[in-house]
Amino acid sequence: MKALVYTASQEMIFREEPAPEPVTGDALVSIESVGICGSDMHAYLGHDPRRVPPLILGHEAVGTVLQGNSPGERVVLNPLITCGTCHACLGGRQNLCDKRDLIGMYRPGAFAQQITIPERNLIRVPDDMDPNKAALTEPGATALHGILLAENAAARPVSESRALVIGAGSVGLLTALILMDKGVRQVDLAETNPLRRKTVNTHTDCHTFDPVEAAPGENKYDLVFDAVGGAVTRQVSVKCAKPGAVIVHTGLMDNHGTLDVRRMTLQEITFIGCYTYTPVDLRITLETLHSGALGSLDWIELRPLEEGAGAFHAIHHGHCAAPKVVLQVQDSGIQ
Repeated sequence: MKALVYTASQEMIFREEPAPEPVTGDALVSIESVGICGSDMHAYLGHDPRRVPPLILGHEAVGTVLQGNSPGERVVLNPLITCGTCHACLGGRQNLCDKRDLIGMYRPGAFAQQITIPERNLIRVPDDMDPNKAALTEPGATALHGILLAENAAARPVSESRALVIGAGSVGLLTALILMDKGVRQVDLAETNPLRRKTVNTHTDCHTFDPVEAAPGENKYDLVFDAVGGAVTRQVSVKCAKPGAVIVHTGLMDNHGTLDVRRMTLQEITFIGCYTYTPVDLRITLETLHSGALGSLDWIELRPLEEGAGAFHAIHHGHCAAPKVVLQVQDSGIQ
């Protein structure tokens, strides 16, 4: 089969790879659409020691079942593979499973014509849904999970809140769109890339601004979502948070810098780390995307898988205007 393989820092090669072979309990899936995630970019830049080249990256995927319990069915992949029996899994927090695994990290990912994955990790896609938009399920579920964490910690309903989202990649943008769908009265979306801001402003009702030119107001927001996760954005998050505010940290750009813990303590600011999602988060997100509640979703950019290396290069150098690039995979045929 053909696959896009991460072979070295800032090197992606489209080449022939051995076809995957399912084991008992697995489905074989023909990949149709797969998004490029920020974590894929971290690996591409050599910043993720968990992703060791050569490796097929990619985990935001939609495809058609070739072999398994439902051949011919179009599915979204839940890329997080868990044990199902530990306390975290049984308590509905599968994302915290001690034995969790992820396609595109320790096992081959979805930048390929085919992949094997446990049957329980398949989520059926509505027949009339665009597979390229269904590929937003994984980042959308990450956004939703962060919002649910904020709702559980906030003193008042999020609909009464003023929210700041830092970063207009797909997780940040989908966070803003979900917050707006929940009736949040003001959502400000900070993004430094002017091309991306233009795309967001063209295709959504989100209010975007350049945080370099117009710094977010200090002591202003009830909710702050850091979808970048850098030293600077963490500092901005704490400065912008009102007394009693909730900060949700989703991005993983770096692990540098410090937090103003004194201010967080004196102002009772809650800081929450957010990692991925639960299976229910994925299902609800797919339903929400399909319903149209988050808009047209026309802000994605489509490229063929064989041009994936160029997409990585463009994203890294800030030349990509789209919050999400979805790679389209040539049909490998139902067997």
